[in-house]
Amino acid sequence: MINNKGNTHQALWVGLSSFSSFALSILSAAILSRYFDKEEYGTYKQILYVYNTLLIIFTAGLPRVFAYFLPRVSIEEGKDVVWKISKMLFLFGVIFSAALFFGSNSIAKVLNNPELALGLKYFSPIPMLLLPTLGIEGIFSSYKKTFYIAIYNTFSRLLMLIFIVLPVIIFKGSYLYAIYGWIVVSLITFVIAYFFKSIPFRGVNKKVSTLKMKEVFSYSLPLVGASIAGLAIRSADQFYISRYYGTEIFAEYSNGFMQIPFVAMITKATSTVLMPQFSKMVHEKVDVQNFIKLWERTLYKSAIIIYPIVVFLLFHAKTIIVLLYSETYIKSANYFQIAMVVNFFNIIVFAPLLFSLGETKFYSRIHVFGALLIWVGGYIFVNLSLGPIAFAVLSVSITVLLIILNMWKVSKVFNINVLNLVPLKSFFMIILHSILISILLYFLKNYLWGTINSLMGLILETILFVAFLILTSKIFRIDYLVVIKPILLKLNK
Repeated sequence: MINNKGNTHQALWVGLSSFSSFALSILSAAILSRYFDKEEYGTYKQILYVYNTLLIIFTAGLPRVFAYFLPRVSIEEGKDVVWKISKMLFLFGVIFSAALFFGSNSIAKVLNNPELALGLKYFSPIPMLLLPTLGIEGIFSSYKKTFYIAIYNTFSRLLMLIFIVLPVIIFKGSYLYAIYGWIVVSLITFVIAYFFKSIPFRGVNKKVSTLKMKEVFSYSLPLVGASIAGLAIRSADQFYISRYYGTEIFAEYSNGFMQIPFVAMITKATSTVLMPQFSKMVHEKVDVQNFIKLWERTLYKSAIIIYPIVVFLLFHAKTIIVLLYSETYIKSANYFQIAMVVNFFNIIVFAPLLFSLGETKFYSRIHVFGALLIWVGGYIFVNLSLGPIAFAVLSVSITVLLIILNMWKVSKVFNINVLNLVPLKSFFMIILHSILISILLYFLKNYLWGTINSLMGLILETILFVAFLILTSKIFRIDYLVVIKPILLKLNK
């Protein structure tokens, strides 16, 4: 049987890791958006867009294989597996760096920004240093040492914040100063990552694994197809807006059209912890009902945390965007609200389950289908001269459609009704409860503390929102403390 209490603690560390990473990255964006003008900030964001777009291709799905293979081999063989894959990641990083350097002019022409060519040339050494650092989450989650994920991500992201932001602040430099800092901190992170990857294997004598790279790629390459298609889905709206609406609109779009970070943290934590367990359960041929029970419990716990956050931020989108990026980016709030709709659906973590069941081909085909839809739809939107808001709506609609199709596939594999996979009644009650509390606070704000400044008002409303949720939870039969209770019980022992 799965130790769910252990799962909660493992997921907590991964969630804290994601939170620290997000907090430091959003702080970096908030600072740089104030020091750069919109054109320069747009170029900087385009460099990151290009890097993150090509990253999926050049990693070849390798960071995701750790959580699949390590639970299936001994720790002695695991040591060999980790170093084999890490060496391959370094090789792909070198190729990635070369592609950025020699392809910078072509990329700049495609994105219609001549300045981008120079930025990409300076940025090009970074991939060969950062690619070998990937896979930390899969390694430590496989050995139930997710505490180290939190330490590594927090420390490495803090270093990145310092090295990227400080040169810009101290020297009042351009985006190139931020890239100089990236290069230095990437080298430091490279060394730190290799130290962390050795932690689970201290005192372990390496045993040559029977696992061949051919087997690794037979698992990872189908995921690459899905990743490339997913990349195409995520990058389509950014490409069309970047090319046809200019760097200023792209900057507004980039700062606003993003998933709520807390949702990504929770879903990532869930996937990181569940993937090794699902892989082991399939390997040991555990009854499929154990999959369903574990998955349903996870969904319910995720909804209890995520849905109230989504509803609260929908009601306070403009305030949050202005506090983060200043009044200059108030239009980003519109994209932020549209993007948040996805978070009502993407709490359904189906990828680990599909991967462990060997349904990677279906996963890949669905993403290719979505990619075709969004690129064709985007082309039509450009020719119809629709505004950038239309691309945000298109992106959200297609993402929701893909989630529904993947849910349908899971229901077919388990031979059960798709509606039985999701606790819809519980989801509806959580959303309704959160909306009613938000409406109540809206009227209280107008009549009682409307003159308080934005930050203090937001803090006050957050405290009251949480308090009212907990105080009225019994009326709606929702236990918001179900995630915290196992942790508190362990602390009291």
